[in-house]
Amino acid sequence: MSVTPTPTETAATAYEPDPRPQLARALDQAGRLIDGTDPAQGSLPTPCADFDVAAVVGHLLGVVRRIGVVLDGRPFYEAPSHLDSTDWSADWATGRAGTEQVLADAGNLSRTVTVPWGEELGADVLASYVGEMTVHSWDIAVATGRLEQLDPELATVALSTYRRKVPAEPRGGQIPFGPVVPVSDDAAPYARLVGWTGRDPQWVAG
Repeated sequence: MSVTPTPTETAATAYEPDPRPQLARALDQAGRLIDGTDPAQGSLPTPCADFDVAAVVGHLLGVVRRIGVVLDGRPFYEAPSHLDSTDWSADWATGRAGTEQVLADAGNLSRTVTVPWGEELGADVLASYVGEMTVHSWDIAVATGRLEQLDPELATVALSTYRRKVPAEPRGGQIPFGPVVPVSDDAAPYARLVGWTGRDPQWVAG
């Protein structure tokens, strides 16, 4: 007689390595950059088209909440894609605290959840959010002159996920990325990552 594993048992055996430690590193990195950004820098341009620094921060404040909402099996639109804030650090800490409560349950990794790009298992969604957090951290870091604060291992992890999930072609429409910006195979990890997502690794504020 077969025995159906519990969600927690399924998660423990199906997802090695557990994606949550990498997500924690990506959230730590984003949080450090947000905490270290002077609100006076909010109007600085970023490589993310039409987003200044304040808009990227507001987007991350929404995303950190959306991760928990999605992994909890709730409709993704219950969390905003952007949060207007007058206290970035406090709103980041609040959003992350709520999401950490959901992340604590390993059983959520095997839950099928709905995200704006379709349905995926919770563990796969977390891998995607590692990428989103890491790329937007680069947006803030390059816009504010803090590239040395970025974790290169996160870029390597995120690129692996993006290569699996986002094709080189086509881009645009339902694939919300610009054309791949070619870089050499021995380029720095973040150059390879952001080039794959359609950003110019050599971007500088005009």
